[in-house]
Amino acid sequence: MDAAVALKLARRRSGLSQRDLARATGVAQPAIARIESGAVSPRVDTIDRLLQACGESLVTEPRLGVGIDRSAMRALLRLSPGDRARLAAAEAVNLDRALAGSGPGRRR
Repeated sequence: MDAAVALKLARRRSGLSQRDLARATGVAQPAIARIESGAVSPRVDTIDRLLQACGESLVTEPRLGVGIDRSAMRALLRLSPGDRARLAAAEAVNLDRALAGSGPGRRR
């Protein structure tokens, strides 16, 4: 979610007007309006201060999928549903064989 949407939603949830938020934080009301419209990107400390005044906080989370090679997924998605099903069945057989060969008491 971008800063504009996050701030606008937080401010509305808190029941504050832009003018109320400006008074509470010392950030000028026109600056808050520019942030909420997406005309400017605020500094991290500014958006954090604004969100805190709304009773919310800025939190970072790892982005899902970062560092994942999606080329294999794209290749599979190019297959027809039937080809994907046949491939899945063949891979299930291979997995069963691999697991059967690695059980307790099995020699390799």
